[in-house]
Amino acid sequence: MPATEKTVRISSKGQITLPRQFRDILQSDIVRIVADQGLIKIEPVRDAAGSLRRYAGRYVSLKKIKGKVWEEAVGEKHLRS
Repeated sequence: MPATEKTVRISSKGQITLPRQFRDILQSDIVRIVADQGLIKIEPVRDAAGSLRRYAGRYVSLKKIKGKVWEEAVGEKHLRS
């Protein structure tokens, strides 16, 4: 498959618009950004948690879950200290 290339501008907020052709290639609206030896890769996330994230907010408050997870992580860090 030949390489696909497009030049895009980074906004003042550090954002880019990913062109439709690349979104179609990714086949996911959740991505992982990886920096490796000066190259930036955008990889699709296709695991169940990443794929279902947009639906989870309808049933469970993601903000509450993130808060609980954060509290647990901070608590465990202090217990280890």
